[in-house]
Amino acid sequence: MSTRLQQLVERLGGQLIGDACTEVVGIAPLDSADASHVTFLSNPKLRAQAAQTKAAALILSPADDAAIGEAYNGVRIVTSNPYAYFARVAQFFAELAAIPVAPGIHPSASVHPDARIDPGAYIGPHVTIDASADIADGAVIDAGCFIGRGAKVGIRTHFFANVCFHAGCEIGERGIIHSGAVIGADGFGFANDKGEWVKIPQTGRVVIGNDVEIGASTTIDRGTLADTIIEDDVKLDNQIHIGHNCHIGAHTAMAGCVGVAGSAKIGKYCTFGGAAMVLGQLTIVDNVHISAASMVSRSILEPGHYTGFYPLAKNADWEKSAAIVRNLGTMREKIRELEKTIKTLTEKK
Repeated sequence: MSTRLQQLVERLGGQLIGDACTEVVGIAPLDSADASHVTFLSNPKLRAQAAQTKAAALILSPADDAAIGEAYNGVRIVTSNPYAYFARVAQFFAELAAIPVAPGIHPSASVHPDARIDPGAYIGPHVTIDASADIADGAVIDAGCFIGRGAKVGIRTHFFANVCFHAGCEIGERGIIHSGAVIGADGFGFANDKGEWVKIPQTGRVVIGNDVEIGASTTIDRGTLADTIIEDDVKLDNQIHIGHNCHIGAHTAMAGCVGVAGSAKIGKYCTFGGAAMVLGQLTIVDNVHISAASMVSRSILEPGHYTGFYPLAKNADWEKSAAIVRNLGTMREKIRELEKTIKTLTEKK
């Protein structure tokens, strides 16, 4: 389905320069877009390529428009954040192309008589919904999902196939949970009694806000006594683990394989690179950015960008550095003794 550029700008804003009646059918990269596509420029290093693109329309910033606008032959949409604008245009075309999901409950689904399913929700094949669960209008629960006792799924939230959403857990509106995610499994809670592990019952919930996206095979543990909290607009990539009683602030994003141990409290607008690790019971304030593969071993109480890994090196060089690090304690003591000796000699003079 095609749309006129004027419709896009009326919906998303931006300054339109050129023929507003130009029709486009989708969005494509600079190098493969043709006269039926919109494309975008978010990296100034690609200005030369953008000037030569065959796309019908180009999304770009005011600075890039001043640099290459006259060289480009198509329609321009000027906006302060071309990458975010591209994302919204992509959403628009995805909605146009989406196959509508008809509300209803598939005959193979197992729905407890006490569960509440809004007539506008879709329940797919082989879904299991336990007692007192509540599925809101427009929710889509794809094949093979499990929704536990008393769990709540908000308006227009989408569970892809084989999501496990345990008892008592809640998610707000417009959420997305991808396949294989497990929400509300027991937290890792055990007390040691003379070498024997005594399980601590995990009786809290996982409570998730609005507009949250959770990646494939990500796990979020339920709280021990209090709840695990995921605030609005949090974005979690694939294969992330969030431990019990964690609190993740609104608009925080984590890349794949991040691990957050139990009872960590993370603020708003934070970002975590892939495979970053956060130890338990720490506090991280708002607007903290953690580099990939970093280990957060202490609370971070000041906003900023933090990195905590040793730079990659040839193995022989790394072994030498490791040997030096192992001897730092001894070296420190020797330096202190030298400082005392120097001080004594100086005082005698």
